[in-house]
Amino acid sequence: MLLANAVLKRRPSTEILLINGIRESGIFHFPEGMDSVTLPGYRKMQDGKYRPSSLGHDIHRLVELRVNVIQAALTSFRPDVMVVDNVPRGAMSELDSILPMLARQGTHLVLGLRDIIDEPTEVQRQWRKLDNQRAIRDYYHDVWVYGDARFYDLRSAYQLEKSVVDKTSFMGYLNATYHAPQPQLADNLVIDVKKPWILCMVGGGQDGYQLASTFAHAQLPEGFSGILITGTMMPTAEFEALQQIVCQRDDLHIIRFIPNPLALLRQAHSIIAMGGYNSTLEILSLNKRALIIPRISPRQEQWIRAIHLAQRNLVSCLHPEDLTPEALSQWICSSWQPDNPRRHLNLDGLLTFTEKMNALLTGKTSLVREEA
Repeated sequence: MLLANAVLKRRPSTEILLINGIRESGIFHFPEGMDSVTLPGYRKMQDGKYRPSSLGHDIHRLVELRVNVIQAALTSFRPDVMVVDNVPRGAMSELDSILPMLARQGTHLVLGLRDIIDEPTEVQRQWRKLDNQRAIRDYYHDVWVYGDARFYDLRSAYQLEKSVVDKTSFMGYLNATYHAPQPQLADNLVIDVKKPWILCMVGGGQDGYQLASTFAHAQLPEGFSGILITGTMMPTAEFEALQQIVCQRDDLHIIRFIPNPLALLRQAHSIIAMGGYNSTLEILSLNKRALIIPRISPRQEQWIRAIHLAQRNLVSCLHPEDLTPEALSQWICSSWQPDNPRRHLNLDGLLTFTEKMNALLTGKTSLVREEA
């Protein structure tokens, strides 16, 4: 949505269709020219395998359903440009029949990658197994990395073949402060929260209970409040257990979901979070004082990113094995402050993305006029 809104701001006449597996996407406000198709979702397990989020147990039936929905949407929408997020062949290879169709339609295919995917040897193993570089070589025109090569150069880290390297360019990191305004479901709650506050975020929440419960037991400094955002994918039993803990404290508040947490992040004294890419972008974009407790399985992505950022004094980092209420309380009370991320990282990714997308769409428009 950050990327899509930036394109619409530059080219208001653009039509953008988002295809995603996030059930809560229906809560978000879509501007004129943007809409979404929401697929029944996958859940990635600790062993790295996919399972249906809630639609039975037959993963093969779910894959077939998603393929049919994606194919029907793209056949009707006929996009000029399609940006595929992170997985060249789609989760469970669900794009294998769709990529050739898009190529026949003349769609310009872009693969968007995060700065870090996983530990290098694991990425090389997985990409060989999935034959990802062949898919990129055969179908994709560009690979756009939402990161800074000076911070982490995945071309060399993952030993990408020359044909893929030649298609790869680094956008810079995306400035999350440009997110479009969203309805703030937690406004009434926040009005009653005493400042200053510590904000704890655990991403979608499916594996965030350890951090959330540790924060719920941490001692806050005198006069401070705590706000905990659990995410909608946290199991109900875990959320209810956290509610019981929070009910016993007058300095802690819990929120299940908020469409756009930027207002909370801006006003927070400090942030404690897992190391998800989007949360990290928000922290860096706002230059906030933050402690990252990264996920370390099934991927090392968050740990690698957090360590690199900590080495530049942009965040503090704590290994999840060292996570205790006392460790959180000690960090909250410390005097540590981050350096300015803009001294270390390119945060102009949105500008670069919109310039490249504008050039692509302008070229497509000119081609249509010539054919007419």
